[in-house]
Amino acid sequence: MDPISFTRQLIDIESTTGHEGAVGDFLARRLEEMHYVVERMPVAPSTATPGAPGVGERFNVYARPQEVAQPVLVFSTHIDTVPPFIASSEDDDNIYGRGACDAKGILAAQVAACERLRAAGLPVGLLFVVGEERDSTGATVANRNPRGSRFLINGEPTDNRIALASKGALRVEVTAHGRMAHSAYPELGESAIDKLLDALQALRAMPLPVNPEIGPSTMNIGIIEGGRATNVIPDFAKAQLLYRLVSPSEPLREAIVQAVGALAQVEFVLNIPYMRFVTVPGVPTMTASFTTDIPKLSAWGTPVLFGPGSILVAHTEREFLGKRELFEAIEQYEKIARHLLQ
Repeated sequence: MDPISFTRQLIDIESTTGHEGAVGDFLARRLEEMHYVVERMPVAPSTATPGAPGVGERFNVYARPQEVAQPVLVFSTHIDTVPPFIASSEDDDNIYGRGACDAKGILAAQVAACERLRAAGLPVGLLFVVGEERDSTGATVANRNPRGSRFLINGEPTDNRIALASKGALRVEVTAHGRMAHSAYPELGESAIDKLLDALQALRAMPLPVNPEIGPSTMNIGIIEGGRATNVIPDFAKAQLLYRLVSPSEPLREAIVQAVGALAQVEFVLNIPYMRFVTVPGVPTMTASFTTDIPKLSAWGTPVLFGPGSILVAHTEREFLGKRELFEAIEQYEKIARHLLQ
């Protein structure tokens, strides 16, 4: 298997979240040709873009070599990408395109490493999931169907360094309600937007936890919506926030509710805990400020987080993965797996 060619083939199949069926089918057939026993784990269609072209059947891909009844170690990453689709290209140094480093190049490196370990008679397997970029639905499904592995090497762009820890995520919706009135007579109404702005100001002023080993928690106000028209006192307003966690979320959730008070309603729609990981001697380390599928894959074994590519170019229009880094990742994946399997 040529990892560069394989990466480009994967990139050139559009697989934004909810549209993973085609790339999953390609991957399953390719692994079957390589004499893996392949299972397609059904996952419900995405509700992110209902009715959009390509939304439909999707599934996780679990594969084990024919000669391995039960892998002790499983490589895993995700097959979905963020939009928009960007086809592949390459130059002497890099592979470009949507998913180059997040995470189709990682997938190719994991398959190549698995092949090396398989040739050495080691009990390894593969798990590739859908939906990571939105809600980790594929990982949730996989966690209900573990295969007895003791170790999980999860792939995300970590610059070929092994992660000491990864931040968690707390997604919050803050909704304010008011009373409509003509804007010429504001005393007859009650502005939901004013309430929401006051609530957000209170949240922005709130101190956030700091972990000396991982760094600070952060908060981003990603979406604000509300109002009817410029001449109408607004009766509705909502904001969506994302906190990056470096500690358990319960104290923070309590502080958020207290800060908002009676100004608005608070709903916690996603809560992914921060994680600490095992490391391997001789492999450089880092701390990941992003979240991964690992908290949703607890039944698949002790986790390790490692992958080629930089998270700083993931999700950008010029996403890329260095060819040298791709081949270095294969070597490091093999090294990490052999250490864990000792």
